[in-house]
Amino acid sequence: MATKLRLQRRGRKNYAFYQIIVADSRAPRDGKYIERIGSYNPNTHPATITLDFDRALYWLQTGAQPTDTVRNILSDEGVLMKKHLLGGVAKGAFDEAEAEKRFNAWKNNKQQAIQSLKSKDAEQKRSEEKARLDAEKKVNKEKADALAKKKAEEEAANAPAPEVAEEPAIAQEAPAAEAETPAVEEAPATESATEAPAQEGEAEETSAAAE
Repeated sequence: MATKLRLQRRGRKNYAFYQIIVADSRAPRDGKYIERIGSYNPNTHPATITLDFDRALYWLQTGAQPTDTVRNILSDEGVLMKKHLLGGVAKGAFDEAEAEKRFNAWKNNKQQAIQSLKSKDAEQKRSEEKARLDAEKKVNKEKADALAKKKAEEEAANAPAPEVAEEPAIAQEAPAAEAETPAVEEAPATESATEAPAQEGEAEETSAAAE
């Protein structure tokens, strides 16, 4: 019986995920299967993969043929690498310890690459979140400024007109020097009149004495 490693669709519309199964090559896609060895969810970044490593390796060694997508999954998970190294051990190119050492080195490099990708995605997500918050703050500030301006305009329109204080009428009076005519100094008439009779009396006394 020819067996295949392939995907079986699950999930809802617009959110599909897949089971990795071992099935008869003649069975329909969503029909009966021999064994389920993992799952594949492409809706996350990077894609979420769960895999029974040993069972996947076993089925590959027994001749099961993976589809293109499943082959890429097995390659990313290191199943194909392990199969290749075990083939080298079988041919006597190196021993099993060397094969395990090479596989662990490959696995560490792979994990570092995945971790770097996750860190990059997390940094990008933080940057996008910060940009979104900054844009939201800017919009809120513009709305607050517009509201404050509108409120100020309404208060200015509803404010009563200021009363103009009337200035007291200042009576324009002519200066006293101009209004009043300076009094003309006149010689006192009394003194002149008094002095004249006195002089006449003196003249008479003088005439009488002379006689």
